[in-house]
Amino acid sequence: MGCTGAFPLLLSLTSQGMDIDLSCFGLDAGGQLSDDRYMVFFNQKSCPGGGVTLDIGNGSATFTTDVSRLPESIHKLVFTASLNGEGTMRKLGASSLRLGSTTFSFSGADFQDEKAVIVGEIYKREGLWRFGAVGQGFNGGLSALLKHFGGTEAAASPAPAPALAAAPASAPASAPVPETQKVSLSKITLEKRGDKISLEKAGRQGFGRTRVNLNWNQSSTPAATEPKKQGFLSRAMGSVQTRSSGGIDLDLGCMFELTDGTPGCVQALGNSWGSFSLPPYIHLDSDDRSGTSTGGENIFINGDQFPQIKRALIFTFIYDGAPNWAATNGVVTIEVPGRSPVEVRLDNGSTASMCAIAMIENKSGNLEITKLVEYFQQVGLKSTHQQINDRFRFGLRFKAGSKD
Repeated sequence: MGCTGAFPLLLSLTSQGMDIDLSCFGLDAGGQLSDDRYMVFFNQKSCPGGGVTLDIGNGSATFTTDVSRLPESIHKLVFTASLNGEGTMRKLGASSLRLGSTTFSFSGADFQDEKAVIVGEIYKREGLWRFGAVGQGFNGGLSALLKHFGGTEAAASPAPAPALAAAPASAPASAPVPETQKVSLSKITLEKRGDKISLEKAGRQGFGRTRVNLNWNQSSTPAATEPKKQGFLSRAMGSVQTRSSGGIDLDLGCMFELTDGTPGCVQALGNSWGSFSLPPYIHLDSDDRSGTSTGGENIFINGDQFPQIKRALIFTFIYDGAPNWAATNGVVTIEVPGRSPVEVRLDNGSTASMCAIAMIENKSGNLEITKLVEYFQQVGLKSTHQQINDRFRFGLRFKAGSKD
């Protein structure tokens, strides 16, 4: 299959509760990752020039690829799925890779006890880019894949050493050879309620454009149009399966308090979108009513204005659909530039309609994230919004509203 210009490649996996990372390796003519900047994954979502960019959904990843933007040194793009933690690819449910109008299907029945799969590749031959399905199992996880392709994993950051007295100035030396860039494969999951992590500000710099992403599965039941199993990467023409109707509409929102004491709420309900460049320096950029958008819903926090923000409570509520949090498989990911992503999973089977997910606080200039995952149900005339407000003392009053 020939590939020209820009096109999306969609990987969709039924993970069966396993933590699976989807990645792309940009390899040189020798099949090696000679430049770690061309590994695109959860911790590095684009390569130089924008030849490959990644948009992560819930159980899916869209790699938007433009081969015309890749340097001559890149001869192959390899797309992989790897397990993080327990499980093997044998447990994988019905999954697919979609390129254009063609869908390649696979599942755990095609594998044994591998921890990773090389799903497919786009390679350059005689000046033309082509796609090929691979389906090769791999015993190691993402770290082993990185090593296999010649990349180098960054070690965990050591504790900062005490400051040393300045050494006497010496004669200028020739410029050192830059150290090979290493890839950080780490991500942080706050497992239990009350777990927290504190991120220190780097010098005078702020925290940059901080993204809070909510993703979830629209429906609690498998799609009626799920393709039949035809063996690994068997070809099936047509579009990817559609979700069943009657899905759940989750809304992402944020209650905040600025350092001057000003409280407020950012949410689609009531068209209270906030602002990134002006107070409250918190902005909601979309409302995904179906759960089918791979990008989900996003709140952006202006980390360069973080000194103006005292705290921000991230919440979600079921605007439409029967409350069933276990079925939504919801996850919030907080991405601070230059730091490992922080995940908070909505891992309770509550049937309440609203969840306070996490608290982001300014603690002496550090950005502290605490897992809350507390569920709220309307009691009498007291709304769930008002209950969260009262529980965390934001000083707000809520009345009924609509997104329409």
